[in-house]
Amino acid sequence: MSPILVRPVREQLEHDRVIRLLQAKYKKKFDVAMNPGTSQTTPVVIGTSPWYPDLVLLSADRGRKPLGTVEVETAESVNHLEAMSQWAAFARLRAPLHLYVPAASVDTAKRLCVDLQIPVAEIWAFSSLGDQMRFALVHRSARASEAKAREADERSVKAVKRAAPAAKTNTAKTNKMSRPAAAKTKKAAAPVGRGKAPVKKGATKGAATRQKASPPSRLRKRK
Repeated sequence: MSPILVRPVREQLEHDRVIRLLQAKYKKKFDVAMNPGTSQTTPVVIGTSPWYPDLVLLSADRGRKPLGTVEVETAESVNHLEAMSQWAAFARLRAPLHLYVPAASVDTAKRLCVDLQIPVAEIWAFSSLGDQMRFALVHRSARASEAKAREADERSVKAVKRAAPAAKTNTAKTNKMSRPAAAKTKKAAAPVGRGKAPVKKGATKGAATRQKASPPSRLRKRK
């Protein structure tokens, strides 16, 4: 339980609203368990004690292994006591810690993490604009950046593998469609190659007349 036992009502409502929005965000990749307010539904074990972060990101398999924790803070809870009690404890887990703080408290949160040497994977700033809540990434550790790069590479490899069978299928279909067309073209072109050029009747008669008339001319020269 947080050392900030009682938040102002307005901050508590904002805190729980952010948790629900983040649950929907992380639900695309993880099985998400939520511990809003004072509820203690899904713990993570640190040492021998159960701790209850705002969100626990779990694997989708039967083991439900913790893959990350999320802590949402308000203006009142971004302080040295909270950092020492909650952030430092969750950072000791193998699962990365994602910290969400109000936009006005980003510098304070960064300074606390540096001073207390708390290895936070990501720090996000949130702010409300009317009915909308906006989130902005303001810090990512080198280890988290490497993990993101590996995930991107794995996704690209999977996309290529999925696209390869489809490309082969399309090529095979194209070849099957092109073969009948090529055969029809050959059949249509065959008569033109085999046929003979038409001969005019007048030209044939003139050639025959010239052949008949040529012998007398040769006889005259001999005389």
